[in-house]
Amino acid sequence: MQSQSRASSSGRKLTSCVAKEPAQIIAAQQLRYEVFSSEYGADLKTDTGIDEDRFDPWCEHFVVMNQNGEVVATTRLLHGEVAEKIGGFYSEEEFNLDRLKRNRGAFAELGRTCIRSDFRSGAALSMLWTEVARYLVQEGIDYLLGCASISMLDGGYRAWRVTQQVQQKYLAAEDFRVTPKRTLPHLASQNTQTDKVVIPPLIRSYMRLGAEVCGDPCWDPAFRCADLLVLLKVDNLAARYARRYNLEAKIA
Repeated sequence: MQSQSRASSSGRKLTSCVAKEPAQIIAAQQLRYEVFSSEYGADLKTDTGIDEDRFDPWCEHFVVMNQNGEVVATTRLLHGEVAEKIGGFYSEEEFNLDRLKRNRGAFAELGRTCIRSDFRSGAALSMLWTEVARYLVQEGIDYLLGCASISMLDGGYRAWRVTQQVQQKYLAAEDFRVTPKRTLPHLASQNTQTDKVVIPPLIRSYMRLGAEVCGDPCWDPAFRCADLLVLLKVDNLAARYARRYNLEAKIA
């Protein structure tokens, strides 16, 4: 069912919903293909123009559309109960989550988040978070986890610098740490450089919402990126952004 979420990006009306129509999901997968192949140089092993994997049929897909009905932003969410039935979360292909999952509470995983380049002023991303936050509260989710990607097209320097910067302020407690299954190649100079680099917008968004990073990144050769596992406590999100996301009734 389409929500009543509305926003304006530079005078352009946006709407958001949980995608139910197959055409909306295909449009979201097409946007993913465009962004990941052009900006990350990802090897998606297909010429269909669609990014899809085995997790897609089991996920809720959230979309933001412009006034023409075109999908301009998307993300997907996998409920922890569903993940158990299909063999785990997507992130378990990259990280050992055993220690993290020993914590009590319900988990869900966010992934494949992307926004069309001409809609990155902030409104589209805020609308995605609106839809996701509603779902998390309604479903009684305690922890949201997900992989946040950093391009490796420069060989990994930026990925390590971003990692160092976010770990300084946002490193999760030991009980929530994970171990990457494909360690990112270390650069000889990475420990001696102190210059700051620009943190990707999605990672900045996570940190503003109170998320923490759960350790070192994993190298994703197919997407040619480094993935950091981030964790967000939903109680913190709900308490801090209740009015923004119209969640008062759900939290009370």
